[in-house]
Amino acid sequence: MMIRQFLLWTQHESAGRRAEAASSLARAYLYAKLDPEARWEAKTAVTALLDDPSPLVRRALAEACANAAEAPRPVVVALAQDVPEIAALVLARSPVLTDADLVDCAAIGEEAAREAIAGRPAVSPMVCGALAEVAGPEALRRLAGNPGAAITPGSLLRMVERHGDTGALREAILARPDLPLEVRQAVTARLAQSLSAFVSACGWLSPDRSERITREARDRTTLGLAEGAVREDLRRLVAYLRRNGQLTAGLILRAMLSRRMDFTEAAFTDLSGLAVERVAGLLHDAHGQGFTALYRRAGLPAALEPAFAAAMSAWREEADGLTEESGPALSRRMIERAVTACEGLPFAESHALVALLNRFDAEAAREEARLLARSIASEAAVAAVLDSIPAALIESYRQDRLRLAA
Repeated sequence: MMIRQFLLWTQHESAGRRAEAASSLARAYLYAKLDPEARWEAKTAVTALLDDPSPLVRRALAEACANAAEAPRPVVVALAQDVPEIAALVLARSPVLTDADLVDCAAIGEEAAREAIAGRPAVSPMVCGALAEVAGPEALRRLAGNPGAAITPGSLLRMVERHGDTGALREAILARPDLPLEVRQAVTARLAQSLSAFVSACGWLSPDRSERITREARDRTTLGLAEGAVREDLRRLVAYLRRNGQLTAGLILRAMLSRRMDFTEAAFTDLSGLAVERVAGLLHDAHGQGFTALYRRAGLPAALEPAFAAAMSAWREEADGLTEESGPALSRRMIERAVTACEGLPFAESHALVALLNRFDAEAAREEARLLARSIASEAAVAAVLDSIPAALIESYRQDRLRLAA
């Protein structure tokens, strides 16, 4: 009898009254203890209300059903296909919707629907992958900032590829815990690309000069990110760089001249197809013949081989007692040896390489100067503090130390 009264109420000419009735009827179905016949009638009535022309009525249904695991599935699926402001209510919360439902809604829905899906308490890798392919920057930012979103590295890379020029999205991705190394590199590379485009558009640098500066800055950042990474992370990073055309001879040469031998080994392993242990043995071959074979198998430019061989020889000579953190990022001694090895080459073959090595040397010299300036500044600060301490206090401290030693 109560259900029939609700049904009569839903025929009211006022949309507001019909919405009240729809909400009450849906909640009665979901939470009241109804007998089987009344429950069937209530479910039928709720389903019929989907045809109401007023969005107020359908919104009332969506609000009532959004969090309910017992909501009728046909009703929830239909509401998820409704106008964006109604669909978003169930897309954001309903436990009734499956991954297939969510992927379908992401594919054909409005951007508001995608944002709602991106903010769900839990988003599966399948749904994250679908959003990564079709969603706009704001939905992807919301997805990246959602701790309940299980986003795979491949989906994160796709997000960067499609909308990595959006600063808010880059920040949200970088803030994710345990971010894969290759994703972090992709984000920083995209930032460098955006800055390069801005500088070129402003006319501050020529496109060629801007592109070169950006490439070299990206290489420095890549090696900085790779520092201290475990072998598996380096393997994935190198594979990603190769797929995207960033595993260049210049980057590998910079890694070698910076004494980043873990990265160098990973790069030659990927390019040569040999086992990492075999690559390590050839790189460290004291006679140099193993490195020659490895270099040629990796398919790197023949014109650069003398510089690589000279740099590797210099590294072997200074490897004892040397750590990757020793000195500046680039070794000026290794650079000098590489330049010397190129002196006998024809100008047409060597000028670009020598120019690159000279830029490396200038960069290393600037880094040495920075380190020295910081050291001098630190010593001056310590001296200033000591000068401010009264001589009597220092003498008293010295006497106390002597008594303790005795």
